[in-house]
Amino acid sequence: MDKYAVIGNPIEHSKSPEIHRAFAEQTGEPVAYGRILGSLDDFVGDVRRFLADGGQGLNVTVPFKEQAWRLADELSPKAHTAGAVNTLIRLDKNRLRGDNTDGVGLVRDLTVNQGFRLQGKRILVLGAGGAVRGVIRPLLEQQPKRVIIANRTASKAYSLANGVAVYGQVAGCGLEELEGMQFELIINGTAAGLEGKVPSIPDSVLAKGGWCYDMLYSNNPTPFQAWGYEHQAARSLDGLGMLVEQAAESFRLWRDILPETSPVIAMLRG
Repeated sequence: MDKYAVIGNPIEHSKSPEIHRAFAEQTGEPVAYGRILGSLDDFVGDVRRFLADGGQGLNVTVPFKEQAWRLADELSPKAHTAGAVNTLIRLDKNRLRGDNTDGVGLVRDLTVNQGFRLQGKRILVLGAGGAVRGVIRPLLEQQPKRVIIANRTASKAYSLANGVAVYGQVAGCGLEELEGMQFELIINGTAAGLEGKVPSIPDSVLAKGGWCYDMLYSNNPTPFQAWGYEHQAARSLDGLGMLVEQAAESFRLWRDILPETSPVIAMLRG
């Protein structure tokens, strides 16, 4: 069996082992997948020990994605832009390639699973941290009409938008600058929902028939999903599909097979 794992801190809540076990069963690939509670003081040591024990690849979650970016011997273009790595792939001579599958996961869930057409749309992305950095380039590559990155600290949104401007029509702003703007899709990339909160955005910011998407996932509607329902969103979705789709892209990078995601999403919803 080839060994893979997810590393993070905390990690016991992670659905990744369940997802990858389902992928292995579905594809017949000889994959064993576990969890690693990463040391906050020795992430690099944890990765090296996993490789020494025969590990072939890792998913990387909070708070180690930026450390994984620095550790990788080579980076995919997506990871390079994101400044964060969520997938490590073992190469020869114990070298590591870093990739970021979050944006692919988000785009696939929206376009393939949900049937939302991103091209030509006005999109608002809330937040400017690592979660948003990981998805912004793949979003822009779908050729939306315009993407606005809005953050409580406006300077972070400006900086992120300037860094990805080469990929499409994008600008940054503070949350208070959204008054008078409207969007067909609002993506919440903040962690406000973990505290039961929603970013303070104007009630009028969602266009008629617009969609809401929270990158967080939960068994119950997230606070941002609830905001979407309250503001007559045509659809208000959580990020479970994104989670499974980014995992499927990691599996493809490791095994060169893209597993089917719909039965795994249905299993986790069940």
